[in-house]
Amino acid sequence: MTTAIWWARRDLRLADNQALNLALNRADTVIPVFIVDPQLMDGSAPKRETFLRNAIASLADEMRTRGSQLILRQGEPIQELRRLMEETGAQIIIAESDHSPFAKARDNRAAAALPIEFTGGITVHPPESVRKPDGSPYTIFTPFMKFWKALPMAGDPIPAPKSLPAIPELTSIELPAAPPISDFPAVENFAYERLREFFHSSIFDYGEARNRMDIDGTSRLSPYLRFGLISPRVLISAIFRVIEETDNKISKQSCITWLNEIIWREFYFNILDHFPFVLKMSFRENLRSIPWRDMPSDLAAWQNGLTGYPVVDAAMRQLNETGWMHNRARMITASFLTKDLLINWQAGESWFLRQLLDGDPASNNGGWQWAAGTGTDAAPYFRIFNPVLQSQKFDPNGDYVRRWVPELAKLPKNYIHSPWQTPMDVQSQFGIRMGKDYPLPIVDHQFARLRTLQAYKSAKSD
Repeated sequence: MTTAIWWARRDLRLADNQALNLALNRADTVIPVFIVDPQLMDGSAPKRETFLRNAIASLADEMRTRGSQLILRQGEPIQELRRLMEETGAQIIIAESDHSPFAKARDNRAAAALPIEFTGGITVHPPESVRKPDGSPYTIFTPFMKFWKALPMAGDPIPAPKSLPAIPELTSIELPAAPPISDFPAVENFAYERLREFFHSSIFDYGEARNRMDIDGTSRLSPYLRFGLISPRVLISAIFRVIEETDNKISKQSCITWLNEIIWREFYFNILDHFPFVLKMSFRENLRSIPWRDMPSDLAAWQNGLTGYPVVDAAMRQLNETGWMHNRARMITASFLTKDLLINWQAGESWFLRQLLDGDPASNNGGWQWAAGTGTDAAPYFRIFNPVLQSQKFDPNGDYVRRWVPELAKLPKNYIHSPWQTPMDVQSQFGIRMGKDYPLPIVDHQFARLRTLQAYKSAKSD
């Protein structure tokens, strides 16, 4: 009688779970365990921890319906795994690989102390398989993407098991119940529902709709990918099928654009795996001495959505309330912090990682360094978003702003994007006073743009 432990971490699903599948093929009995690591669940990211608790509870329910049980333990992972091996007589532990510096250090310690085997699954292709001909890692997205697309698909998605082997009676802690997140139910089946709905309603318009903040034109699957309620291989398999079946060139290009967004995620995992120092400093060495401003009041205004720029404030309020933000809004707010306020991108990276349901070290760092112009495949340092023009272009009627900045809801669209330009008689007409009911801009964009260009030039010349 053989026994294996499936150590669940960021793969809280039954379908297309390579670690679970390997464990079921290797052993007669599989002990599923999730270990609550106090170093990770420390209250620093309350929204994400709420999502995680809900996902754990949902997975436990699914396992019970299939005849098994998700064991929950709390403590240092190696000690808890060793204890569980002693209790069950398990011969092997199987887990999905992770690529953050913290996870790799943890897993290296585990592999040195315990009989453990790691599988793929967090990305479609593991970082070591996407390299240049000379064996070095890619640091530019386009060649990475081309090589990635040329690789054979890493197997077909694995169906969820219809039943699971019963396990012996074991002690298991109970996590305190977490309130549901209405926009993001942490349920594996809901991720598939959201994928089907996106493919049915939005995928063929994604190329254009993805940038509009006032419409629901994206998949909103990122939190489910973050915790593995759906696998990237499932997404890739699904989009490849749709691309193959689509004849319309515009529709096909929209599908390819969405595929490329998934590949961006894989690219940032590769960057973090090969260059872990990016979590501590800029990738570009010649931009590590930018004279950032230390302005706590400006940072707080940005964090709380009180900058006086409606699109920035709408996005930050959406983030703080829901734990999610449209990708275009992420770019706008990141550009504003780093280029208008000239505040270190690491302050924004830290705030996003605290607030986001999908907060992931690789993608979050990659996005922030892209916006700041300090990263691998980054926007040029002189690319500085004008928040007013971005708002006019991607929220043309001001609906996104009105939803999240209700004090401006009555303003007509010709003033909603730059309300400080609203004449006093119009302010009176709509019952709002700039500077009192809504803040005046904390910085002049044109002044800030010149200041930032000078700061970056001085850093590059050092």
